[in-house]
Amino acid sequence: MADAVSFSRHGELALAVIEHPPVNALAHAVRVGLMAALDEFERDPGLHALVVRGAGRNFSAGADVREFGRPFARPELNEVIERTERMHKPVLAALHGNALGGGLELALACHWRVALPDARLGLPEVKLGIIPGGGGTQRLPRLIGARAALRMIGEARDVTGEEAAGLGLIDACVHGELTAAALDFARRALKERRPLRRTGALSPPAAEPGVFDELARTLAQRQRGFKAPLEAVKAVRLAYEVPFSEGLRRELELCMALLNGAESRAQRHAFAAEREIAHVPGLPAGTPAGEIRAVAIVGTGVMGRGIASCFANSGIPVQLLGRNAAAHAAARAAIQKSYAGAIARGTLTEAQAAQRLALIREAAAIEELGDADLIVEAIAEEPQAKAELFGALGHIAKTGTILASNTSFLDLNALAAASGRPAEVAGLHFFNPAPAMRLIEIAHTAHTAPAVSATLLALARRLGKTAVLVGAIEGLVANRMLARRSREALFLLEEGALPEQVDRVLTDFGFPLGPFAVQDLGGLDVVLATRRARVQQLSTRERAADLLEQLVALGRLGQKSGAGWYRYDGERRAHGDALVAELIARHAHGRGIQRRAIADEEILERCLYAMINEGARLIGAGIVPRAHEIDVIWLAGFGFPAYRGGPMYYADRLGLDVLAGRLRHYATTVGPEYFSPAPLIEELAQAGRGFYG
Repeated sequence: MADAVSFSRHGELALAVIEHPPVNALAHAVRVGLMAALDEFERDPGLHALVVRGAGRNFSAGADVREFGRPFARPELNEVIERTERMHKPVLAALHGNALGGGLELALACHWRVALPDARLGLPEVKLGIIPGGGGTQRLPRLIGARAALRMIGEARDVTGEEAAGLGLIDACVHGELTAAALDFARRALKERRPLRRTGALSPPAAEPGVFDELARTLAQRQRGFKAPLEAVKAVRLAYEVPFSEGLRRELELCMALLNGAESRAQRHAFAAEREIAHVPGLPAGTPAGEIRAVAIVGTGVMGRGIASCFANSGIPVQLLGRNAAAHAAARAAIQKSYAGAIARGTLTEAQAAQRLALIREAAAIEELGDADLIVEAIAEEPQAKAELFGALGHIAKTGTILASNTSFLDLNALAAASGRPAEVAGLHFFNPAPAMRLIEIAHTAHTAPAVSATLLALARRLGKTAVLVGAIEGLVANRMLARRSREALFLLEEGALPEQVDRVLTDFGFPLGPFAVQDLGGLDVVLATRRARVQQLSTRERAADLLEQLVALGRLGQKSGAGWYRYDGERRAHGDALVAELIARHAHGRGIQRRAIADEEILERCLYAMINEGARLIGAGIVPRAHEIDVIWLAGFGFPAYRGGPMYYADRLGLDVLAGRLRHYATTVGPEYFSPAPLIEELAQAGRGFYG
């Protein structure tokens, strides 16, 4: 028996346990071990049923992605799965933790399935730009029907063990110790002469008329630009149109075509990058992470109350300190409204909402925050006010308390100095809306203690967030790069484009919204406040491109006022506005800028290449150690299309020599201060290399 799978006898039953930490991926050693377990079970006439389970916290999280992109060593996973289903004695899958991808496909080929109530079952392959290739699209609809199967496959939705029982995906939800419960189920099934049921031999339940076309349209809208979800619809449809063996063959063909495509390579890169950033260069291995038992937040605005919800949602008590009682009341009302919406949507129970609200309490004075393990500043972007606050927090906070700022634009080193305890100060930059956005930038200053960074990284994981550790610099990484895109978008308006053209080009590229639609959504007054806070960092031309100021002066604040860059109807649908076009034309004329027709290609290049160039400068300056961090920030924080892998990965695919040439071109047309290639790009281009080697 291979080391990755153990085999033991329990009377007339056998138990095979997958032991391949950390997630029991179905690597070659596991596949060899499973085949050996099936051999041992088959040749022993005294064994009448085999139970397969995973060791540790998971059944199996699926295939080993490190094997993708090269020939699979035999036995391949499909061989193991098909051998399991063909067995003449029953095989039972006992599921707990994650049973995902190939792990669930293996379970689907077993003749019986049981699961703990909180197990997670799913086929999330579309997140890697592929579809299931081990029969998942053919077996799952035979058990739960087309619509439910496509929700799991096309939308990558997991179900719990309890939900799986209701769907008919498993035979029973079991409780207590899993091995004992699974062996008991197997004994009862044998005693009852429960039939050995091969999923592939079942006929799928009748599909609703038009369900495949309906779901294809829905997926095309919700996952615009992604190929895999639509291929999943094709594959599941095969379960209803062709014999099972033919469906398996064609499913695998579709899967392999996607696996070898550019989109899947990009999505697999995104998947790997998010895991790679957990290993932080420069942060000593084994750096101890402190425990955060209580949090305080200063500031009750949109960000302050959103951050408070993040902590309460994770069971961490929070104190909120605002300007006055009215601010506290407004914050609590907004949080209650948010939870009420979640209750109405069915994503939260009333009991859960009440429990979370009870964890949030108001503080009457700053002195009441002294027992917090972490204090987060989330007040307005006013440098003097923030410095004074950090000075006060440095006096009242207990030793070891982390003092964090949610700012991304102001000088964290100055705030650290003002606190009098710079080793305990860091940036903790949440994105708006904080409860929904999964990205957090954790910024270390020149004096931040490594243990502080380690503690905040661990805390972010506890909050269910994706955290990236970066250096302290104006704008950090996300907003610093975003500012370069925003700059070019404004310049393009001056030179001849309109907001709707710029936004269309970037949404056609794959962003969920264009830059001007994003500003309208957040509020032009909010965007303007940020612009004013960093006015000293703007170039002369950037300050002169005051279209934002002009719109706000007209009362056009975006969606909330019914007009901003766009005009909005009663259903908040955006429409191009002649008034904005006239305002832009007058502005350009007043500045002596001759407007021209601008090609879509130029818009895309200037907006993207300005960002990538800044990213290269940040790597060169040591603000981020690698391109991985930048790609994760843009994928998780700004909706960069995953099927393009992230801005730095995209640049590598383009070729840094090509990128450098286009940057030099725009340096001559827009200005060298905006587009001179970063030294790192020049260096890598000359060496024929990319950001990833």
